[in-house]
Amino acid sequence: MSKNIRTKKTELLPGKHIIGWREIIGLPDLEITAMKAKIDTGARTSALHALDLKTEQHNGEQWVSFRVPHLGEPRSIRHRARVMDERLIKNTSGVPQLRYVIKSTIVIGYRKWLIDISLTDRNEMKHDLILGRTALRRHKLLVAPDKSYLAGKPRSIIRVAP
Repeated sequence: MSKNIRTKKTELLPGKHIIGWREIIGLPDLEITAMKAKIDTGARTSALHALDLKTEQHNGEQWVSFRVPHLGEPRSIRHRARVMDERLIKNTSGVPQLRYVIKSTIVIGYRKWLIDISLTDRNEMKHDLILGRTALRRHKLLVAPDKSYLAGKPRSIIRVAP
């Protein structure tokens, strides 16, 4: 007869927030109040479905403008952000792609913090945003793989330090 032994490693840690494998998130810096995101701990970097990318120089800095389709809008709105980096990031097939990376505030439930987001065409994917593990790190989040939308709608009350 086997005993069910609970160790410290299997206990839920105090102060952890549980989110589902998909959540409704906000990206207020991009004026996106709500969109479905897949929480993907297998992905290192978060990726946003972005089309029609155009870069420009502004005050010596590189900026990118882009459209995010599928937000329930009759037409796509152009979003604009400063390019923080260009990185080789492996796509879902494992093929490296050079992508622009921007920073944006993310809102999940009552919590918000800054994350890196790569811009890529995710037209063949179900979710317009995947939230990678570096965006989750240090924010006391646990992912429940059998649950969805545990955080509720983005409300942005608590700011979490970077």
